[in-house]
Amino acid sequence: MLHLRLITPAEKTDDVVRLIEKTVGTAHLVVLPGVARNPAGDVVMCDAAREAGDELIGGLRELGLDRTGSIAVENIDLSLSKRADKAEDEAPGEGADAVLWEHLAEATHEESTLSITYLAFLTLATMIAACGVVLDNAILIVGAMAVGPEFGPLAGISTAVVQRRPRLAVRSLVALLVGFAVAMAATVGFTWFMDALNLFHKADLEGHRPNTAFVYAPDPFSFVVAVLAGIAGTLSLTSAKSGALVGVAISVTTVPAAANAAIALAYGDTNQTAGSTNQLLLNLLGIVMAGTLTLLCQKWLWKKS
Repeated sequence: MLHLRLITPAEKTDDVVRLIEKTVGTAHLVVLPGVARNPAGDVVMCDAAREAGDELIGGLRELGLDRTGSIAVENIDLSLSKRADKAEDEAPGEGADAVLWEHLAEATHEESTLSITYLAFLTLATMIAACGVVLDNAILIVGAMAVGPEFGPLAGISTAVVQRRPRLAVRSLVALLVGFAVAMAATVGFTWFMDALNLFHKADLEGHRPNTAFVYAPDPFSFVVAVLAGIAGTLSLTSAKSGALVGVAISVTTVPAAANAAIALAYGDTNQTAGSTNQLLLNLLGIVMAGTLTLLCQKWLWKKS
C-alpha cells in the first residue's frame, strides 16, 4: 500500500476527493479543511494499492496539484485494515508488477545527478578495482563492483528514453561520461603514485592474471551478462527490491574495465587499454538496451492487464 498526503487549494479539494473516490484501490480517505499554511489550502490523505498508484498520481497531476499544491507519496510497511485488503483485492493487476513512473523518474533523477559524492564513490571503486587488477585479486574486483554507483545513470538513460524526458537523459549521460572520465584520470594518477612507491609494477599488469584477465577481453558472454543484469536491475528499481541491485553491480564488468584501462594507459599498454575500453562500452550498452526494453515491456504489459 501507498500513503498519499496532498495539499490542495480549497477550490480544488472537491475535485481531488472525487478523483480519489472513483479510483479503484483506494481507502482511508481523510480531509482536513484549511489546515495547510504553506501553501495555503486543505490537506487530503488516503491510502492506495500500489497497482492503483500510478493512475491516481497521474490524475492528480492533471488537476495541476503538483503546481498549485503538493503530492507526497510514501510506502506503507504495515497496514492492518480490512479496507486496505479490500482495496488491494479490487485494484487491477499485482502490486509487485506495478510501476510508479513518477517515483522511478524521481529515483533515477537523484541517482543520476553528477555530484561530489557520486564522483567520490566511482573514483574510489575504480581505485579499488585497480588494486584488484594489479594483485589479480577477484575479491577486490567484486568489492569494487559493489561500491560503484554507475547503475543509477544507466537506469536514468533507460527511464528517460521510455518516458521521453530529454533533460533526464542528458543529466544521466553527463554523469556517466564525466564520472568515468574523472575516475579513470584519477586512477591513472593513482597508478603513477603507487608505482613510485614500488607497489604497482608494469609486469603485474602484463603477467599471467587468471582471475582478472577477463576485464580486458570482451566476448559474447560479456554482453549476455550485461543484458541479464540490466533486466534484473531495472526490475529491482521498479519493484522497490533494491537489494537485488547489489547482485547486479557485481555481475557486470564496468568499474573493473575502467580501472584496467586506466592502469594500462598509465603504463602505455595500448592493447589492454583498447580491450578494457571495449569491455566497458559493451557492458554499458548492454545494460542500457536491456533496461529500456524491460521498461517498455512493463509499460505494455501493464496496459494489457
